[in-house]
Amino acid sequence: MSKLREITYRQALNEALLEEMERDERVFLMAEDIGSYGGAYGVTKGLIEKFGEERVRDTAISEAAIIGAGLGAAMTGMRPVVEIMYIDFIGICMGQINNQVAKIRYMFGGKTEVPLVIRTEGGAGRTLGAHHSQSLEAWFIHIPGIRVVMPATPYDAKGLLKTSIRDDNPILFIEHKMLYNTKGQVPEEEYLVPLGEAEVKRKGTDITLITYSRMLLYSLEAAEGLEKQGVSVEVINLRTLLPLDIKTIAASIKKTNRVVIVEEDCKTGGVGAEIGMQITENSFNDLDAPIKRVAGADVPMPKSPILEKLAIPSKEDIIKAVRETLR
Repeated sequence: MSKLREITYRQALNEALLEEMERDERVFLMAEDIGSYGGAYGVTKGLIEKFGEERVRDTAISEAAIIGAGLGAAMTGMRPVVEIMYIDFIGICMGQINNQVAKIRYMFGGKTEVPLVIRTEGGAGRTLGAHHSQSLEAWFIHIPGIRVVMPATPYDAKGLLKTSIRDDNPILFIEHKMLYNTKGQVPEEEYLVPLGEAEVKRKGTDITLITYSRMLLYSLEAAEGLEKQGVSVEVINLRTLLPLDIKTIAASIKKTNRVVIVEEDCKTGGVGAEIGMQITENSFNDLDAPIKRVAGADVPMPKSPILEKLAIPSKEDIIKAVRETLR
């Protein structure tokens, strides 16, 4: 029987990297400040002492160089895990990701694999301002050839990262800066979480909340509050945005007949717009009310703590949306 212990999201990611580097000598890390410093958020702490500078490589401050070198290494037999310190900086290497990383395997007719994991972190919550607080995941679900993973819990973080490292396709692995210190139950034994499979985190019968990353925590809090008011809420943790598990979503809506999508990214052109359209295409006849979205405001993220809080969804926003959908 699997033994569980409580560890942080940060520790879960660190364990995943450690275990995969021990399992496969082709796995190596490459990014800014991941060596003796241990990474901007401490995820790679202690790994350079164990594996040395050859496999835990500090790089120059050049996102374009990190992705380009990672792609070359992946194409020639290695399994690199590279990091863009903040997703806000990913535009600097967007040409490599969009035109090379995501397309090489297809353009070569499958004759080369691209087992490249790009770790990055996004989201608001630390009042870091407009240049360090964005949620840009919607950019990447529009790019065929790359998978987009966004874990919400320590369990998912470890299992999904291990699966991503073993996958032969490029993966954008987006962590949330406000989740690193959160704790959860994680098995001591090895396990994997498959890509493209959502999890019904909480069962309910009245309405479905679809969410991912940090907004899962807010959605669960809202569901608990609504239960005290007699509303049964089902909460779906997507875990991966591309591929999207529309089957799990459709099965839940068939039961509840109502849905609210909760996301931190900006509402216009956000992930929720694509999910909502897929629900319309697959589950329109099961809906008893319009789809509602709870999303971030269409503004550059404010530096002010008060304004930042207003710019992203809250538990109260989710409860209000559920109440409006149930009218």
